[in-house]
Amino acid sequence: MKRRYLKSRDFNGLHIRRDRASDEQIEAAVELVEAGLVQVVGQDDYMNIHIRPWPSRRTPVKQMEELRELSREDYGVALYPMPKAMKGVKLPKRYENAPFARAMARGRSTLEVAFFSMDVLEGYRNDARFRFGMSDFGINFWLTDEAHDAEDHSDKDSVSLVHLGFAYDMRKHDPDDPESPIVRRVAAFYGDLKDLTPEHQQRWASYQVSDDGVAPHPVWFASQMGKWPDGVGPFERLTQELKNINRLFENVWGVPLFMTDEALDDFGWLLRADQREWDHFIHSLDKLLSDNINCSARDKVGVAKKNAAGQQLGTLVRLELFMTTNHVDTEKAKWALAPLSEVRTARQKPAHSLRTNVTDGTFVRKQMRLMHDVDEVLINIRQWLASHPRNRDWTDPLSGLKDYPI
Repeated sequence: MKRRYLKSRDFNGLHIRRDRASDEQIEAAVELVEAGLVQVVGQDDYMNIHIRPWPSRRTPVKQMEELRELSREDYGVALYPMPKAMKGVKLPKRYENAPFARAMARGRSTLEVAFFSMDVLEGYRNDARFRFGMSDFGINFWLTDEAHDAEDHSDKDSVSLVHLGFAYDMRKHDPDDPESPIVRRVAAFYGDLKDLTPEHQQRWASYQVSDDGVAPHPVWFASQMGKWPDGVGPFERLTQELKNINRLFENVWGVPLFMTDEALDDFGWLLRADQREWDHFIHSLDKLLSDNINCSARDKVGVAKKNAAGQQLGTLVRLELFMTTNHVDTEKAKWALAPLSEVRTARQKPAHSLRTNVTDGTFVRKQMRLMHDVDEVLINIRQWLASHPRNRDWTDPLSGLKDYPI
């Protein structure tokens, strides 16, 4: 069994069927389970018995019962060596410099989760050879075809990870204390990490952190287990609200309010809680908001470009003017647009001053709060536009879904 496990492509187990195994073989397997040397994986554990998803969530007694109760009609079970059985086993040389493949060879499970500091991702995001994408709950990256086909390509960089998720350590978080930190981590399955080249496995191992107090994001983990998400995060909410507003605005005035409703691939959570990352995020956010407002849309609705003194009106002032001339109270319009003004002001700070890059554990929480406020602005604008008679039949595509703040 150990030899088969190590020689198989994905650390597969030994398939046992009642119509092919004798009573003596079944009892031998039972003894190995009782001794803590073997784990039984059946279809009650996971839909695909040919991978071991995690350390068994069933007692050895239950596993032994399943072995003894196998019938000839059953598909069967798979047997996997436990870490106790693999201790001291001489491993093939290919695992010597591949820490996650070595951990699998020693008995780790395919869907066991390892955690890493966020800056493990920076090298991939900043390397033009890789395509890097981020969502509210996870990340993916892969080497592009162009980079793979380049003359100077090195096989050690032929890597990709498309099932990465976010995880959180909330032990020091206090909802009533704005200075309390939220620690964000990267979550990855051992079964994916083992497929990295040895060089990249060693790189990831250098960023690995303890799993104490860390939990994968529930939406990410559920989606990896084949379940539909029950909600959306703030970045998906933002781009969807841009789409909503564009559709509603276009229904009435024939043009979209925003020039684009798509964010860049790397627009999302901070990879490092420092000033430089924050400034980059603010710059990207403002480009999606104030910089993104369509000039022709403001002209189409007849909003003045200058005030009574002949001075040019700014983007947000013209948007506020549009709202107040269309049945929105002045104070409510100012309140609604305040977060967009905050983003615009924050963007101007690094543009006109020398900044020291500092690390601040509250940036994670600060970004969460700002995204909530911006989304609330967009939702309010969308609700106002939806009240127009021409938009009475419109429905929100995200209606009924939960909003996750992180």
